[in-house]
Amino acid sequence: MKGGGRCLKLFLALLILFLQNVKGGEVGHSHNHSHSLRDAKVTVRCIERERQALLAFKRGLVDDSEVDEFNQLSTWGSEAEKQDCCRWEGVYCSNQTGHVIQLDLGYSFQGKMIQLDLRHSFPGNYLGYSFQGTSISVSVISLVQFQVRFETSRNCNISTSANNHELQPENLNWLPALSSLTYLDLTWIDFNYESQIPYFIGSLTNLRYLSLYSCNLVGQIPSSFGNLTQLQHLDLGYNQLQPENLNWLPALSSLTYLDLTWIDFNYESQIPDFIGSLTNLRNLSLSSCHLVGPIPSSFENLTQLQNLDLSYNQLQPENLNCLPALSSLTDLDLSGNINGSKIPDFIGSLTNLRNLHLSSCPFIGPIPSSFENLTQLQHLDLSYNQLQPENLNCLPALSSLTYLDLSGNFNGSQIPDFIGSLTNLRYLSLRFCHLIGPIPSSFGNLTQLQNLDLSYNQLQPKNLNWLPALSSLTYLDLSRNNLSLPPPPTPILSTTLYKTNSSTSLAYVYLSDNHLTSSIFLWLSNYSTSLVRLYLSNNNLSGFIPNFIGNMSSLVYLDLSNNNLTGFISDFTGNMSSLEYLDLSNNYLTGFIADFTRNMSSLANLDLSNNNLTGFIPDFIGDIRSLVDLDLSNNNLTGFIPDFIGDMSSLVDLDLSNNQIVGANPNSFARLCNLRNLRLRRNHLSGQLSKFVQLLPRCAQNSLEELDLSENVLAGSLNNFTSFSSLTGLFLSANQLSGKIPESIGQMSQLQSIDFSINSLEGVVSESPFSKLSKLESLDLSSNSLVLNFHSDWVPPFQLGYINLTSCKVGPLFPKWLQTQKHTFELDISNAGISDILPSWFWSNFHNADLINLSQNLIKGKFTNLTVEFTYNLELHLSSNQIEGPIPSTLSKASYLDLSNNNISGSLSFLCASADMSLTYLDLSSNNFSGELPDCWSHLETLVMLDLSNNAFFGKIPMTIGSLCQMQTLKLRSNRFVGELPSSLKNCTSLEVIDLGDNKLSGPIPTWLGVSFKNLVILMLSSNHFNGSMPSQLCHLTRIQILDFSVNNISGNIPKCLNNLTNMAQKGNSSLTSTHTYTSDNGRHHYYLGDITYEDEASFTWKGRMQTYKRTLGLVKRIDLSSNRLTGEIPSEITHLVELVSLNLSRNRLIGQITPEIGNLQSLDSLDLSRNQIDGRIPTSLARIDRLSFLDLSYNNLSGKIPTGTQLQSFDPLDYAENPLLCGPPLKKMCADQNEQTDLSNEEDKDEFITLGFYISMGIGFAAGFWGVCGTLIFNKPWRYAYFKFLNDLNDWLYVRIALIKRQLKLAYA
Repeated sequence: MKGGGRCLKLFLALLILFLQNVKGGEVGHSHNHSHSLRDAKVTVRCIERERQALLAFKRGLVDDSEVDEFNQLSTWGSEAEKQDCCRWEGVYCSNQTGHVIQLDLGYSFQGKMIQLDLRHSFPGNYLGYSFQGTSISVSVISLVQFQVRFETSRNCNISTSANNHELQPENLNWLPALSSLTYLDLTWIDFNYESQIPYFIGSLTNLRYLSLYSCNLVGQIPSSFGNLTQLQHLDLGYNQLQPENLNWLPALSSLTYLDLTWIDFNYESQIPDFIGSLTNLRNLSLSSCHLVGPIPSSFENLTQLQNLDLSYNQLQPENLNCLPALSSLTDLDLSGNINGSKIPDFIGSLTNLRNLHLSSCPFIGPIPSSFENLTQLQHLDLSYNQLQPENLNCLPALSSLTYLDLSGNFNGSQIPDFIGSLTNLRYLSLRFCHLIGPIPSSFGNLTQLQNLDLSYNQLQPKNLNWLPALSSLTYLDLSRNNLSLPPPPTPILSTTLYKTNSSTSLAYVYLSDNHLTSSIFLWLSNYSTSLVRLYLSNNNLSGFIPNFIGNMSSLVYLDLSNNNLTGFISDFTGNMSSLEYLDLSNNYLTGFIADFTRNMSSLANLDLSNNNLTGFIPDFIGDIRSLVDLDLSNNNLTGFIPDFIGDMSSLVDLDLSNNQIVGANPNSFARLCNLRNLRLRRNHLSGQLSKFVQLLPRCAQNSLEELDLSENVLAGSLNNFTSFSSLTGLFLSANQLSGKIPESIGQMSQLQSIDFSINSLEGVVSESPFSKLSKLESLDLSSNSLVLNFHSDWVPPFQLGYINLTSCKVGPLFPKWLQTQKHTFELDISNAGISDILPSWFWSNFHNADLINLSQNLIKGKFTNLTVEFTYNLELHLSSNQIEGPIPSTLSKASYLDLSNNNISGSLSFLCASADMSLTYLDLSSNNFSGELPDCWSHLETLVMLDLSNNAFFGKIPMTIGSLCQMQTLKLRSNRFVGELPSSLKNCTSLEVIDLGDNKLSGPIPTWLGVSFKNLVILMLSSNHFNGSMPSQLCHLTRIQILDFSVNNISGNIPKCLNNLTNMAQKGNSSLTSTHTYTSDNGRHHYYLGDITYEDEASFTWKGRMQTYKRTLGLVKRIDLSSNRLTGEIPSEITHLVELVSLNLSRNRLIGQITPEIGNLQSLDSLDLSRNQIDGRIPTSLARIDRLSFLDLSYNNLSGKIPTGTQLQSFDPLDYAENPLLCGPPLKKMCADQNEQTDLSNEEDKDEFITLGFYISMGIGFAAGFWGVCGTLIFNKPWRYAYFKFLNDLNDWLYVRIALIKRQLKLAYA
């Protein structure tokens, strides 16, 4: 027994020694700093040469002074307590030799590697992730993304952000000194884009593990990698490597893991045959490598291969014939291949599969019946194919499934009932399937389900009584459906959410973008202790925020934005100590902001923007020391920015835009040392810009990234902002800045966006300030008096996406430097003084643009060289130039075309070039077009504005124009159109403006004009050949502002119902312009970009002259029925139109008297009743219209004395000419009897009160008043001081008000 004991002890000692040798004697520490060596009471110090090499690396990477407490390298140093590099974070040493054998500098997540998986992306920029080989749902990632950011910054201060540092290859020259390294992980370390893999890595011949995953590496892979013969794990994925060959790879015969994701194998290459010689491989990834052709037959040698990723290549089913031989496969990813084919049958023979990814292929047809053999399959991803429910009949046989993703399939079907039979499911996603109808009650069988995603569908909530059975459910996403709940109590209660008080495990609830009312809170009250994240944005929630929310003690994230919540922000806090994110934006909350944040000790993000909150910024905000992001924008907050804001040292983002804040105090920003974004746009900040900048925190000079002071009244010159070294966005538009752009701007090397627009900047600008701004992406200098004098050969160091130089002097030559800008999506150089020929390179250079504006120049040229196809639906402004020739068919893909005021000729055949058009705005007015209109308007169903005025079109207006159901503006003025109005036009019920004046149209005015167009604001049919009478249905046009039927052959009486024209009869606030709004899709992002507006303009005769109105068109309210054959009397109902500005009834056959109530038209500026047969006296009420500036009553039968007043005597006598019986000033003809008595309706006042006594009284009154005021000020000192102080205050107030009004007008007309 003793001998046996000794043998056992000897055996154990040898075993321990063997294990140490096998593991290389590794000793180090885990990420929780538990050192195994320290635990063993063993003292080992690292080798000095290796310690110095590591310190050299640290010095080359970052200044010691910039390493914060969260930096992994902070444990590295030369201090006495840091002498042993084996105890440094990320460094592992041999237990025997002390050599560094393992170096882990890669980003980590709680001690485990986590990597972003970009392969499984789909609409909405949804990203999948992988974690230790197991997929994680987007819900889980959304919960930890903040923690990931924190962990990565804590573990290594190496990134591409402005405050971190990039790794240069020369910083790795110390690596050969660590010749004993077996493990090297540099995952996610930024090697400074366009760096290559250091050659000397191939000299580390002891390496068994090497990861250079996602390091921004480019170029070749060194052939010296062939020396790494002991390498077992090689990860080069997610770089931009382009190896000419991989002939060194077969030498790495020990490889078990190989990731070459994103490696460019020379576009459309085949998989290298020699990969099949790596017979020890267990994991192989060749994702996104542009691979085509068959998989080499040598792959059949990879008998140990367990994980194979060939996703996102261009492989077809016939290329995969060797896969059945890989019988050991447990994980297979073929996503993004096999375009439009059926699912290959052979996959069913891989019976060991546990994880199968077949997303985005897109497959059609049924799943092969052989899939029933995959009895071990646990994870199945079939998302984003074209499968239908009937194609999935074999799925119930896969009883081991725990993960099923069918997102992006089905397209309008109901949820298949058999899904309820997959009782082992823990994850189920059916998002983006356009599902309709109820959710099957069989879902209640999925008792193990933890994650359920049914978002982006059209499901109905009639049956949710299966939900209580899902006792394990933690994540529920029903956002973007048609869910709506009736207010309780109703009979539907038993089958809706109200009684689904299911398990307390539910933590993450997403119900955004539905039609839910506040009744949903009744159901949510069941989960007050379990909910962690709650999303209810974009619903119909109304009323006050319920108090029970304050009892949700575990809630971390609460989003109630974009609802109809009202009232004051009440104290609903209770115990919300876990709450980190609170979003109440875009509601109707009012009043002062009460203290509702008590017990919110963890609150980091608070968004109260876009409400109606008033008063000062409340004091309690300063008590939230954890706040990182504060958004109070778009409210009615007043006063100064308080000092306590400056004490919120954790604040990173502060947005107080669009309020009524008037300034800041000296300490308003004093200690905001972490501030990155400061937005104060659209307030009332005044004074000198330089003084305001001095208030910004000096300690934030290295952190401040965005400063937005736009749309205030700051004055002075542009400051020297160079002390803010991290500034990426500087926005100072719409202030009162003057002077030149300083050269110091060029020293701000991090700048990405500059906006100095709408100021009074002047002077010559050379390329010098911009020559060092290599990161500049957006430049806006518009609406200044700047002269850009860039050298013709200048090549900018930047690539601008946004360029706006409107109203700057860029010309006369076309700016050649624009040829270097290849990535511009918006270019505006309108009104820039360019009188050059459009260069041949222009269109091809900007074929990726969304918007191009070259209007209001004198650019010459033809469209003949416009042959490029634009990538997106271009918005093109070319008005007011000298462009010639026909329009090319390539512009048929545009979404917006303004080519007005040019010399363009030809026909509109380009409109018929494509049946798939997205044109919304077409202005071809004032050109040389001719011919008949094409009859293909049915292709342009999206058209909102059509202006073909001032051309030479002729013929009839085609019937297909009635297909333009979304059209709001139709202008065909000044052409030669004939015939009647097409009856199909009544289908265009969205029309607000119709201008068909100055043509040769004929026939009666259609009655449907007043029936179909309820929104019509402008109707102009002047200078045509219309006949018949005015239909009474026109009185239904309640929104009409301009009604012009002048110069036609219309007869009969003026309708008496004109008082129904509400917009003219009711006093109200008229807008300056006539503005239209619509939505448009430019094709770049495949979704609507929001509201787009345009302003109408109209040309008509005003006070005898042709005028064009645009910026004040909204104020013009006029009726012009002149030059027709109207008869009868002027209806008295017309005097109800109290907002009428112009009335022209001249050149008709009207009779009778001018109605005595004409004086009710107090807004009247122009009145023309000339050349009729009107008789009687001029009503005295006419003299009371003090705004009247144009009057013509000539050529009538008026009689009697012209009423006396301040207005009527100021007009020219010609305005009363040819009224033989009319007398009195301004006519030279005096009335025969000065004492003529008139009836009460026309009685004139006598001017007899100005007598001698009047002058005596006026003198006495002046003397008494003058000495009563001035004498008091002379002899009473306190009164004098008070009076002059009042005048000074009044002067200051007027100055500020005038400055604000000037700014608003400048913005309105910019």
